[in-house]
Amino acid sequence: MTDLRSIGPVMLIGAGKMGIALATGWLEAGLPPTNLVLVEPHPSEETKAFAAEYDLMIYDQALGLRPNVLVLAVKPQVIDAVMEGLAPVIGPQTLILSIAAGISLTRLEQGSGTDRVVRSMPNTPAQIGKGVTGVVAGPGVDQDGKSAAEALLSAAGLVVWFDREGDLDAVTAVSGSGPAYVFNLVEALAAAGVAQGLDEHVAMVLARQTVIGSAALLEADAAPASVLRQNVTSPNGTTAAALAVLMAADGLAPLMERAVGAARQRSEELGRS
Repeated sequence: MTDLRSIGPVMLIGAGKMGIALATGWLEAGLPPTNLVLVEPHPSEETKAFAAEYDLMIYDQALGLRPNVLVLAVKPQVIDAVMEGLAPVIGPQTLILSIAAGISLTRLEQGSGTDRVVRSMPNTPAQIGKGVTGVVAGPGVDQDGKSAAEALLSAAGLVVWFDREGDLDAVTAVSGSGPAYVFNLVEALAAAGVAQGLDEHVAMVLARQTVIGSAALLEADAAPASVLRQNVTSPNGTTAAALAVLMAADGLAPLMERAVGAARQRSEELGRS
């Protein structure tokens, strides 16, 4: 994998929460601040503080430097407009790395004028280095390009490569949107506790810490999730009673399948729009 200390200039277009999370990981992994260019026309206070901490300039548009890697961390709804102004900064050596949901390799190639494009889908735990990112490379990306993309993305967590671009719509639906499903689970579990008579604050503390602890156990124990579930479940006990509801024919599994299916459909729609 490429060493970030030798990757050359990196231009980050879109210094919002995800962009800053990635950039923080790059700098902590060894990317020299002098090799990072931030482009953000509407920087938040958080972005300004990040730039000040690392003595970085924030530009409102892409300027003359032709970076080795250009990272597109903008919303999919504006990516076409953003790419229209990138021609002056894209050189023959420039690798385009996109984290915009649903934006296809073809669309990235057409918008940037190069086939050295990589499409990726990280998720928000990247903000604390615990993310997972699905990645697919365009036809013009050689092994050095893949290695550079891996180095940048792995600073935010696990990287999983795919051969079929269509799989990234499923990745978006499972892991890209997945943290929101988990957060909603916490909300629902806390609400259920309130319905059983618990104080609202206490119920939320219990629900949050249950998910935090369960996630830590998943990370610490390589056993399948099904085994960990069985380890918690005593025959004819309280957990078994709850799981009889969650694992019923109309329970959690078909609901999650519909939710993930809806997310994938929307990812595909974004790619066509």
